[in-house]
Amino acid sequence: MPPNVSTVPSSPPSVRLTLLVAALVAPLVLGVGIALAHDTQAPAARWEVIGHVRPPGDYSADVEAFKGVAYLSSHRGRESCKAEGVRAYSLANPRRPKLLSAFGHIPGTWTEKTIVRSIHTSAYAGDLAAVSVQGCQLADWRGFALFDVSRPSRPVELAQVHLDPRGSHEIWLTQAGGRALVFTASLRSEALDSPDGTTPGRPDFRIWDVSDPRNPVQVGSWGAWKELGLRPFPDIRKPLDGNLTHSVVTNAAGTRAYLSYWDLGTVILDVSDPARPVYLGRTEATQNAHSAWLGRNGLLVETHELGGGTPTLYDASDPASPRRLAEFRLTSRLLSAGHRNGGMSVVNGLSLTDSVHDPKVVGTTAYFSWYSQGVVAADVADPAKPELLARFLPPAARDRESLLCPDHPCTAVWGVDTSGPYVLASDLNSGLWVLRLRR
Repeated sequence: MPPNVSTVPSSPPSVRLTLLVAALVAPLVLGVGIALAHDTQAPAARWEVIGHVRPPGDYSADVEAFKGVAYLSSHRGRESCKAEGVRAYSLANPRRPKLLSAFGHIPGTWTEKTIVRSIHTSAYAGDLAAVSVQGCQLADWRGFALFDVSRPSRPVELAQVHLDPRGSHEIWLTQAGGRALVFTASLRSEALDSPDGTTPGRPDFRIWDVSDPRNPVQVGSWGAWKELGLRPFPDIRKPLDGNLTHSVVTNAAGTRAYLSYWDLGTVILDVSDPARPVYLGRTEATQNAHSAWLGRNGLLVETHELGGGTPTLYDASDPASPRRLAEFRLTSRLLSAGHRNGGMSVVNGLSLTDSVHDPKVVGTTAYFSWYSQGVVAADVADPAKPELLARFLPPAARDRESLLCPDHPCTAVWGVDTSGPYVLASDLNSGLWVLRLRR
């Protein structure tokens, strides 16, 4: 085990027991396809804070729940690059998450996304973690790494895969038939890797066969510049004004990939044959497509990392023509309450205070990590009329390196996931939260 395993602080019992947040709920549908959370009627649900831990070091990143363990990734600081890797916390006692191990400490890197799945192939059987790795400097190592976490207290590194030019920004791991596949997004690769500015470089989206996780093999790739003739950036010096693959998820079978392709919307590919991805369609490009998640009956939830960017719900049953169902917005009163809790500064040219980072959908409930607006739960039983259930605002916490809110503490919820009856949230500043939604 790494140093300081037994010294991770957790919230005192008084804080854990008193942080109970009631919902401000009941939607009002305004116009066509826009659901606005109304905040004057009786709560339909409430949040209960079960546990909390703030790891040492700088910033937390995404959180992944798997078999009663929370895998908390990490983010680099403004100047520092501590390579804090991934922390694995047992939720056996959810009131006191216990640090089991930390792994993925690759010098000069940060690891903001981790996906864990049970994998069964002819070459491997166990619980596999795929970790995105980005270099803090251009000369630093970058790519993704694979770890056996069948025993979360003793993770074993199986492989490191180098990816140029930007490493793996976000990553996905799935079993597809008898194969295990990693899908990864390498930001702006087609543009940055272009030899002359007119010829597409290596694609942003890449597929690796990790059926034998000690010997990963790239089997496919796809880029909108090469495949659709869509030049990614009018001006490469403006890296957020164009088309790039930011993240990817797949359906349960691993046969259809959903690429959050920034200004192109969510691009849908048939990856039944990973060596030959086939373009099927995409959502309308009204805001930058940052992340996506799938629900029942063709539901696709798309989030946008822009100031005030709102989640959009689509019916993607017909991938050639996804149908926009609704946008889900918070009222100005709810937004103002979040602002009073400490808004974020502009980060890398993006105003993130009211932006939504990631979505998850479990049954008929959608969960959003909404940066300064905290964790939001919505009822999507009728996806054309999503209804706000509850919003939890973690207490504003000190920004250790002035990356997010230089002159004040702030809330900055990055990730959300579910583990049985619990909802896990990761705040870049305040760490891991274990919640329960009471309906």
